Amino acid sequence: MSSSPNRLLATAFGAVYLVVGILGFTATAGVGFIDTSGGLLLGIFEVNILHNVAHLLIGAALVLAGTSNVAAARALNTSIGAVYLVLGIVGLFLVGSAANILAINAADNVLHFASAAVLLAVGLGAEKPVKARA
Repeated sequence: MSSSPNRLLATAFGAVYLVVGILGFTATAGVGFIDTSGGLLLGIFEVNILHNVAHLLIGAALVLAGTSNVAAARALNTSIGAVYLVLGIVGLFLVGSAANILAINAADNVLHFASAAVLLAVGLGAEKPVKARA
């Protein structure tokens, strides 16, 4: 696994997202499942229960892909990176609106864009198949 950037990244990001998902429940006491404003995780990231569940699902998927094989890790890094890029863009318009079912704030948007950049860079740029010369 350590020789594959995609597997290493998927496993590491997955573990972090699992921890964030679990810790998020400490900040959501009294917060509804899809409340548009949630509790603050680490005093900066706004989360509600749905947001925590999403972190747990993404973390579990990344860990499973990272511990399985390079193709799975690469595909999931790219897919989740693309989803986070879209979420970052959409999140810019969701903050403060009634449609903000993940209780996203500006700090979340920054983290989603950063995650997207790293996941997409490794997913799209590492371990490209080498074409044989004719």
